[in-house]
Amino acid sequence: MSYDLIVIGTGPGGYVCAIRAAQLGLKTAVVEKNPTFGGTCLNIGCIPSKALLHASHLFDEAGHDFEKMGIGVGKPKLDLKAMMAFKDEGVSGNVKGVEFLFKKNKIDTYVGAGRVAAAGKVGVKAADGKTQTLETKAIVIATGSDVARLKGIEIDEKRVVSSTGALTLDKVPEKLVVVGAGVIGLELGSVWKRLGSDVTVVEFLDGALPGMDGEVRRQAQRIFEKQGIAFKLSSKVTAVDTSGKRLKVTVEPAKGGAAETLDADVVLVSIGRVPYTEGLGLKEAGVKLDERGRVATDAHFATNVPGVYAIGDAIAGPMLAHKAEDEGVAVAEILAGQAGHVNYDAIPSVVYTAPEIASVGKTEEELKAAGVAYKVGKFPFTANGRAKVNRTTDGFVKILADAKTDRVLGVHIIGAEAGTLIGEVTLAMEFGASSEDIARTCHAHPTLSEAVKEAALAVDKRAIHM
Repeated sequence: MSYDLIVIGTGPGGYVCAIRAAQLGLKTAVVEKNPTFGGTCLNIGCIPSKALLHASHLFDEAGHDFEKMGIGVGKPKLDLKAMMAFKDEGVSGNVKGVEFLFKKNKIDTYVGAGRVAAAGKVGVKAADGKTQTLETKAIVIATGSDVARLKGIEIDEKRVVSSTGALTLDKVPEKLVVVGAGVIGLELGSVWKRLGSDVTVVEFLDGALPGMDGEVRRQAQRIFEKQGIAFKLSSKVTAVDTSGKRLKVTVEPAKGGAAETLDADVVLVSIGRVPYTEGLGLKEAGVKLDERGRVATDAHFATNVPGVYAIGDAIAGPMLAHKAEDEGVAVAEILAGQAGHVNYDAIPSVVYTAPEIASVGKTEEELKAAGVAYKVGKFPFTANGRAKVNRTTDGFVKILADAKTDRVLGVHIIGAEAGTLIGEVTLAMEFGASSEDIARTCHAHPTLSEAVKEAALAVDKRAIHM
């Protein structure tokens, strides 16, 4: 069988790439090493974690907030097995949705480990060891990423877990130590904190959420500490003793010094992710990798081997599902002779904690480092009518605009529904909007989105409700 395009990997980047290619008339196939489609995101990442975040948030609200609103339900009882079934049902629905879309778009599917056999050839090795070689005009590597490992600490997905194991625990750990105060660690740490765990987060750097806007990071950490999550910053985990009934976690200062030992029932290692390129035959095919082990590509997602392309977590850039999706669409359009493009200055990122945290564009720190003159408009949710009545007043909206042109350069939000609110300003940035454009746009009242308008007004020091 010969194809116009074969996509290796069916995560958000891979399956979207395949669907767009099929829409454009390319004969397309996908190769997936796992028995289900959807990659890490749908199976063991974005989707199941959001299900548990949602369920645990409602559990926490029922136990602490319902009575304040006149809703008497008594103390909620946790049925963890049922909650996990709720999560699994959501995963199944999404995975089956991808399978349906492949059939709808007449995309051939191959289950097995795919590898680049040569330019124009993809080898597929099934679970039973049988192999076959497929011919194609173009290959897109969309294999995503894997969890980063901590040297000297073995992940067994039972007591020492990655994000994968943290989504399938069969009981609430009394004490949970999270290694890494990034997005994954804080999201999953907050899930188990709400369900009853005593959570301590150990972070090598001096604050939570490295890389995000500094002001947002500081407020987020204060909120998480208020929720009962403990932080050990500028610290590193050097060993985990699994010999006893309880884990013994050795923690040392990042810059050296006396060690301390923390007790834990479960340790979650969440220090980031690394591109998944193992077993793809890239070296044998001559495909170059960069210094961090990512597939090296040009501005059109092409590798140094003609006909071989790569997208998503396997290449440079933020490891985000929606970034991979946009790249998948872009490369499919390029292969069909169109002008596929991704605007990397307008890719939002969201932390799905409570409150949510979202950002797009540049941080203040990045603008200062680049010597860009900018203005700041900030508006707190404590001054927003909807947030007040909903009792979701934590956080603020911050807009950074060019001092000369007023063009929006970055927006950072911490607060309820931040992940939804960021969509408005991402669209504004995509169209090159100024803060004045946002400020002059009528926003419905009463909504949380009014805080975005007020922050835009605040850039020019004319916020109404502050």
